[in-house]
Amino acid sequence: MPLTHPRTLKIAAAGAATAALMSLGLGAASAHIEVTPEATAEGGSTQLTFRVPSESKTAKTTKIKVDLPVSTPFSSVRAKPVAGWTAQIVKGKLPKPVTVNGATVTEAPLSVTWTATDPQHQLSDQQYQTFSIFAGRLPKSGTTVMLPIVQTYSDGSVRNWDDPAVEGQDEPQDPAPSFVTTAAAAEGAHAEPAAAAAAAEQATQPAAAVTADNTTQGLTWAALAAGILGLATGAAALFQARRTRS
Repeated sequence: MPLTHPRTLKIAAAGAATAALMSLGLGAASAHIEVTPEATAEGGSTQLTFRVPSESKTAKTTKIKVDLPVSTPFSSVRAKPVAGWTAQIVKGKLPKPVTVNGATVTEAPLSVTWTATDPQHQLSDQQYQTFSIFAGRLPKSGTTVMLPIVQTYSDGSVRNWDDPAVEGQDEPQDPAPSFVTTAAAAEGAHAEPAAAAAAAEQATQPAAAVTADNTTQGLTWAALAAGILGLATGAAALFQARRTRS
């Protein structure tokens, strides 16, 4: 029976361990709740879509609660209907007043909760669901908007996705879904098509004026020629009449 070199065994063991750790890491990362913003420009509104997997092997996900930001609150929030789930938006007083666009805000939407209406729509560990809200206005550019989530299971257990991600550090165990706002589109970008249309219209005006002037001049010369012809005809008739009398 051939002998296996000890170094070969160590390399094989290290490779197996690395593969196992990678598979665990990928599995954990893929199971995280994520948020995808449709737009991120400051001052605008956006659709936020949450992708929610269910991780428990023994229980199903029955409820999802999204806590909305209170330091940079949304002025309005609407929930997209999901078949087999009810949605509830809770509004209330903020922990402390904040200033938004020069106005003091003391109340705002605080949370959105989706609840499965029956066991058939609860999520097993082989399923996921997407939940969406339409929210605005988004805070100034460069703001990290955190949206902590509470995931409730049918056995009463709860998982809180509320750990902030820190740049330069490993991803936390239960990261809170988040996104960063960007600068608003330049005002001139929306004005370019209108400006181009106005320029094109202005460019056609001189040509129209020249055409009108040429037409007017043509009519004037035609009228003058007709007048001269009429005068000549009248003079000829007068001359003929005098000859007849004489």
